[in-house]
Amino acid sequence: MDYPPYTVNSRKIAAVSALTALSIGSNYAMISLHNVKLMDLIVFVGGFCFGPVAGALIGVFSWVIYGSLNPRGFLLPIWLATMFSEPIYGVVGGLVRRGVDPQEFKAFKQQQVNTSIFFGVVGLFLTFIYDLITNIVFGLVNNMSVLFAVIFGFATLGLIHMASNAFFFGIGCIPMITAITRIIGGENYEASKE
Repeated sequence: MDYPPYTVNSRKIAAVSALTALSIGSNYAMISLHNVKLMDLIVFVGGFCFGPVAGALIGVFSWVIYGSLNPRGFLLPIWLATMFSEPIYGVVGGLVRRGVDPQEFKAFKQQQVNTSIFFGVVGLFLTFIYDLITNIVFGLVNNMSVLFAVIFGFATLGLIHMASNAFFFGIGCIPMITAITRIIGGENYEASKE
């Protein structure tokens, strides 16, 4: 029996669901560490492995649930800012996949080191953008100068967020992508196919 072209890929739905759950669970597990989270890495890897749309969905769904049940409190504008900023990680992950071949991960050690550094720099840059957006919204919501909100946000927790994400992306992308590729069937299955 031929299925119509719009048939939903059940593996992709399962992967988006599992990575969303992992993202949310890791956030709750790391709640005591301010701005040190694995969520951004998980969303990026989801986009890398399953495409930009799937990555964006992982980001949105993670914040829909975590943001509305956030132990630190709920504020609608901040929740919306995080919910619509987090997908940036997944979309960029899907776009990076088009230029980075996971087969390179099996290459000699220097290539793996270079790729890890590349992922770390990408994580740092994406976190800067994410924090810039959320700090601007924080300033607007709290009737403070946007410039002050951005400077204050980066000086307090933004630098921690960027440094931890650079570290997590640098050491975590290759092992996570490799593990997901093995779980879904290895090299014969095009995980990133939309």
